[in-house]
Parts: sequence; structure tokens; C-alpha cells
Amino acid sequence: MTNLLQRRTFLKGLGTTLSLPLLDIMQPQPGILSAATAAGKPPVRTAFIFFPNGVIGPSWFPTSTGSGYEMPQSLKPLADLKSDINVISGLAQINARALGDGPGDHARCASVYLTSVHPTKTSGADIKAGISVDQVAAQQVGHKTRLPSLELGLTRGRNAGQCDSGYSCAYSSNVSWRSPSTPTSKEIVPKLAFERLFGGGAEREKERARHLKDRQSILDLVKHDADQLKKQLGKNDKRKIDEYFTSVREIEQRIERSTQHEKIKPPEMRLPDGIPTELQEHARLMYDILLLAFQTDSTRIATFMVGNAGSNRTYPMVGVNSGHHALSHHRNDDKKIADIQKIDEYLISQFGYFLKRLKATPEGNSNLLDNSMICYGSAIGDGNRHTHHDLPIILAGKGGGTIKTGFHHQVKTETPLANLYLSMLDRMGTDVTAFGDSTGRLSIIDS
Repeated sequence: MTNLLQRRTFLKGLGTTLSLPLLDIMQPQPGILSAATAAGKPPVRTAFIFFPNGVIGPSWFPTSTGSGYEMPQSLKPLADLKSDINVISGLAQINARALGDGPGDHARCASVYLTSVHPTKTSGADIKAGISVDQVAAQQVGHKTRLPSLELGLTRGRNAGQCDSGYSCAYSSNVSWRSPSTPTSKEIVPKLAFERLFGGGAEREKERARHLKDRQSILDLVKHDADQLKKQLGKNDKRKIDEYFTSVREIEQRIERSTQHEKIKPPEMRLPDGIPTELQEHARLMYDILLLAFQTDSTRIATFMVGNAGSNRTYPMVGVNSGHHALSHHRNDDKKIADIQKIDEYLISQFGYFLKRLKATPEGNSNLLDNSMICYGSAIGDGNRHTHHDLPIILAGKGGGTIKTGFHHQVKTETPLANLYLSMLDRMGTDVTAFGDSTGRLSIIDS
């Protein structure tokens, strides 16, 4: 019988290391080990995706609960994924409320989203929030992968100065916090995020840079190792490797096209180097990089900020030329409400792109989405009233078979969002008995 390949196998080349997806050759044959103890059992991956400014509730939340609910307008891009997701209504982030601190709901929204801790109101260096759920997991189980966690975003942020009614910009620009006083900076440049996954130490980076000057792909650099590996593989594994290499090559080419396109722009535009001008291309590149991070087991924990808190981005691709934040204060104006609904649906469509790619990626006897927990949401429910209850939360993926999907759950009013996070931490393999303002675990998701 062919010897098993180690799960943490890498292809190496001049100055670079390329992780591999889960292959059949890495897994024991049926009957050798039980499903619960099989060395090749896929790990559970977790991503927390944040979007700003709340939603238009009537277009977001289903009107009935259970599995027979009808998909509302804003969630229709997920219609084909209904059996893979749970829509959860009624969760709250109580610590995002003023609690005596006055205005600043957007800054609190971002800083509380994954920490469930009320931030100290300051625009100085004495920032204080809480350790976010992703970093709690990274501190306990992040050692199992090359990167303990990965933080991505679409918009630059600042960690100094004031961004919202006396709150530091650090609160608006970050959802991941390594410690109460240390936000975990996100990467927004696709090329740099890609290189973080597949780069190495300083010396190896210098070596790799010399070869990249000659336009060599990462796949070219590891070609010798790849050729040797293919000699060991069966037909199915060779197909998986070819599909994976195609995905890596495609991302490299898209990043190169984006970079070349920026070089010929009129100088007065002064766009940040390496960031695609089209939002959809930028978002999908980052989602694709996140997929590769999970597929290669480079990390199992990630965050992605679709926008900073209070983002005033426009969305001309769906006919919305006014700023998102300005529109969120719609005061029941029908035109503004319609525009925000278009934004909600557009952002969901990009999220749906990511979920479909996860589902289309085979892993073991299932797929990458089945082996993941992807939480998509915000800590503002109604942007017009700055509410922090009845939050728009979607939990996608089956968490390795531990989550029953396909439902709209309505939980008891004021149920802490931290209860969901505590349940997710269990599935990430952490030893945590409480998180933030949790009052227990969210058992409704149990399979």
C-alpha cells in the first residue's frame, strides 16, 4: 500500500514554500481508524466577516422560522446555498451601546463585534477593548498552522486620531484584537496577503524577490518538488493538485494584471499601489486568498472587514452613488432605503461567491464549506437608529458536521452574540468556559 503523505507537507523551491490541500494520500484507508480519530480528518476552519452600517431589516430577515422560510430579497444571492447556512435573528451586542458614553456607535460596533467588550472612549493612546474571539482561538490552537490567524480587509485604517465622536480610529478600523490594547492590523493589498501565505523569512523573501523580478511564478519555483510529488499520486489526487495549481496561478495573474493596470493610470488618481480599482475584483481576490489559506491549512482562523466602521463608500455598480453611511441615516426616505437594500444585496452576493467557492472545493469526503464556520454580520442592526440588537448574522458551513444548517433561527431578545462565539470556540478546539458577556452556549446550532 502506498505510504501516507504527511498532512503538513510543503512544496519547496528557491525562497518559497507552498502548502498543499488535503489529498487522498494524506488520509488513512477506511477501516484503519475511526472517523473521530482519523489522522486525515479535515480540521474546522473559522472566518469572521464584518460589514458596516447595519441593514434594511424587512429585506434582510426572513418572515418565518425553521427550514421552510422564504429567502428575503437581500439574501437572495444565497438562495442556492440555503441548505448550507443558518440565518440567526435576535442576537445582540449590548456592549456596543453607549452605556453612558454618548455617541460613537460605529466605532463601538466594530470594536465590540468580535470582542463583546465595551471599549474605553478615548481618541488617545490609551485604547482598551477586549481580546477578540478569533485571537482567543489563535492563542490556543493557532500553533497548529503556519499562520496563527489571518486578517484581511478592503479599506485602510488608522490606529491613531479620532474617527467617531471621540473614539480612536483604532476602534473603527479593526475587529481583531490581540490584547485589549493591541488591535491586529489587517492586510488590504492582495499581493501582500498572497505573499504572507506563501512567503518566508527575511532571507528567503530576498531570494524569492530576485526570482520574481524575472516574472517567475511561485509554481515555477516549486516545480521540481511538484514533479516528484505527482509520481506518488493517484488519478484523483493529481486532479486535485492540478485544480489547486490552476487557482494559485490564476490569482498570481490577476494580481499582476491589477498591478500593471495601476501603472498606466493617470498620476493624479494616486491610488494605493496594488489595490484593484474595481471593488468586486478586490473583494473576490481577498476572498480567493482566504480560500487558499484554508485549503492549504496555512491558517484555520481569519477575519475580513468588508468596510471600516461608518464606511461611506459608494456603490455605483448597483446604481448607488451616495455614501453608505450617509444613506444609513435614511429617516424612512424610500429612495435611501432602496439604495441601502441594494448595497446589502450586493455585499451578500460577494459573500455568496466565497461560499460557493468553498463548497466547490472537495476535501476528504465532503468539501471546504462543510468543514468551516463562516460568520457574516455586524454589531449594528438598524443603521438609521444605531441599534445593537436583532443583529444581521449568518452562520455558514457545518463546522465539520457539528452544525445543523438550513434554518432561520429566532433567538430570545437580548441573547448575547458572544453565546454564538462561545459555541464556535468549542468547535475550534479551545478550552474556554466564557467569552465577553456570554451567558451560555447557543445550542440551537448543534447538529
